[in-house]
Amino acid sequence: MREVYLCDGIRTPIGRFGGGLASVRADDLAALPLRELMRRNRSVQWDQLDEVCLGCANQAGEDNRNVARMASLLAGLPESVPAVTVNRLCASGLEAIGYAFRMIATGEADLVLAGGVESMTRAPLVMGKSDQAYSRAQQVQDTTIGWRFINPAFKAEFGVHSMPETADNVARQFMVSRADQDAFALRSQQRAARADAEGFFARETMAVTVADGKKNVLFARDEHPRPRTTIDSLAALAPLNGPEGTVTAGNAAGLNDGACAVILASEDALGTHGLQPRARVLGMASAGVEPRIMGIGPVHAVSRLLGRLKMDISDFDLLEINEAFSAQVLVCLRGMGLPDDCPWVNPNGGAIALGHPLGMSGARLALTAAHTLQQTNGKYALATLCVGVGQGLALALERV
Repeated sequence: MREVYLCDGIRTPIGRFGGGLASVRADDLAALPLRELMRRNRSVQWDQLDEVCLGCANQAGEDNRNVARMASLLAGLPESVPAVTVNRLCASGLEAIGYAFRMIATGEADLVLAGGVESMTRAPLVMGKSDQAYSRAQQVQDTTIGWRFINPAFKAEFGVHSMPETADNVARQFMVSRADQDAFALRSQQRAARADAEGFFARETMAVTVADGKKNVLFARDEHPRPRTTIDSLAALAPLNGPEGTVTAGNAAGLNDGACAVILASEDALGTHGLQPRARVLGMASAGVEPRIMGIGPVHAVSRLLGRLKMDISDFDLLEINEAFSAQVLVCLRGMGLPDDCPWVNPNGGAIALGHPLGMSGARLALTAAHTLQQTNGKYALATLCVGVGQGLALALERV
């Protein structure tokens, strides 16, 4: 196995649903960080790029037909550079980085661009074909997030709980209170606000020029954070799944748009292309869990990865865990033996504050982890996400 290094990386700001990136097609959105990495790394011989791998969860609209290939060409990469799109739902962006890691580690590639994209705003409504001639019983389904075209056999055996329902399932089964969930959500907002004020996100975010009617608007900062959030405002929100639930819009991630990309390289490629490594990829692991409590997936993925690496959670200086819901993050932290307010878990806030563009989020976690290790002189970081339909994914990095 060869060493694999994460070098430069960049992401767009994260847009709210219907917000600053709403007018940008998913394929154009994915092209933005690819083009920026090409601009910033002029020493790279881009015709020698072995692959582009992007994660995307939807792929039902403008992100169809292999959005990684579309974005590569739109970004100006040579036609000879191949591209592939991978889908592990919420963890698709991290899966793409793992895909690139394995290609390079096994000698099948030396230089890969990896990342992810999602435009949840522009996810289309879809309609299936008639199951019989002249049928008038057509149903339109929303592809933004969650189930569509449900298999009755799957529903009967496993259920088809919505993502907020899985979070309430976790909260009930593992006894996570509403107060604890809201307290975690507030910390996410406060940490993100502090990091933004200190310029942390400016180091990993590119400005995007967006057409707004007859003028262009510069979109340069994440627009999902709500820095004025208070514990009282969170407590006032109604539960999403009825009065007995505890999951609200305030302690859950949003629906968002964004794209992210990083450069992964072998040791030989570092010299050939004049690249500076930021972190070494140590490995990645996935795990399956019961779909109705999909949020606990990171506990099992991290455990599997640490077993392979012969490491312990205490060896790590940083944990970037996707905040799909406060409830599932708290269950995962407790399952790993970490306190709810652990200072080295999402120290710059997470998806509750920043947003969660499905295919992008895993790549953002890895990029943020690499930046944070450099800033704090930490040595090891974990990035992990829960995944719809019952999975978890985890990746480990070492600062170089």
